Amino acid sequence: RRGAAPGSVMESADGAMRTLPSIGRLSRGPPFGRAQGRLGVSLSGRLLPPAPYSQGKPDPQRTALLLGKQWILYSVTPLYRFSNAHLRDYARLLSAFIAAEKQKGLAVEIGVELDIKVVVSSLPDLKGSDQDHAAILVQLSSRSPASLKNSDEKLIWSGWFCCVSGDDLSETVTEDFTCLPLFLVNGAESYTSIVGSWFQKTFDCSFRRLAISPLNLSWMAAMWTGCKVDKTASPVELIFSVPCLPQPLDISYAIHAEDAKALWDTVQKTPGEVTQEEVDIFMDCLYSHFHRHFKIHLSATKLVKVSTAIASAHCDGIIKFLQSQYLTGVLMLLTELAISQIQ
Repeated sequence: RRGAAPGSVMESADGAMRTLPSIGRLSRGPPFGRAQGRLGVSLSGRLLPPAPYSQGKPDPQRTALLLGKQWILYSVTPLYRFSNAHLRDYARLLSAFIAAEKQKGLAVEIGVELDIKVVVSSLPDLKGSDQDHAAILVQLSSRSPASLKNSDEKLIWSGWFCCVSGDDLSETVTEDFTCLPLFLVNGAESYTSIVGSWFQKTFDCSFRRLAISPLNLSWMAAMWTGCKVDKTASPVELIFSVPCLPQPLDISYAIHAEDAKALWDTVQKTPGEVTQEEVDIFMDCLYSHFHRHFKIHLSATKLVKVSTAIASAHCDGIIKFLQSQYLTGVLMLLTELAISQIQ
């Protein structure tokens, strides 16, 4: 076992070097072979299920915690000897670890000292198959030492591990390992650093920022445009970054949801399935329309963000879920990307 020093530099999925503060990397873990035919490796086709795998409806209150927030994405290697039976023990140990870090001078709040309450719980609805492990939600709440009322608690950080249709990874590891390759965070980076360090030391895993390539953003634009929503859909917006300029310049391209859906319907050949060819044709049509009106070749720029009624995603690995109906479908794609980075 060996660990990298806090603040170590790691390579992201797009080849850039990113610094993950205070989240070192441990070497222990099972060998990973690249899964042949994995959708994240061979982009031949993808499916986007319209509803969760669980036959029962997900808890609206639990789901509401995940919607409308910006989540930063990480990929995580399998957790060694993690057990759902010990979630309360994990919460108690993590709380003690946070307190110890604060005593060492790594205070995560400026000003008045606050007690940190830790809750670790399970989200069983966020699964894509029987082999998937239930998602794990970690929540940190602040509470004044003088207050004992739960109503005075304030949620200050959330993170959750999940695996939706991650069978390819689950089948390659032994039973001592739990596969939860996707980790999503909403909150201060200082808390992410401390929580990540505890999970690495406790379960011998490794965290790595998960970027989203322009190719996968184009997949998201096409797939989410084709999804049906009950209420009036917001426009499909694509943000492009223009390279090689002295000052940053972004181009925003917004399309009415009805128009984008009509275009996609003319492109898609097999309902419920998306292919690389269909994605290319869809994007080329949008590029041609833009060039016809503005004489700008968007193919020479970089797609950095996609926003639809289903979700929004940024190339830096930031996601926002907007529709609970398609939550597991979006997570399936993100799980795929996380696994491809681990492998």
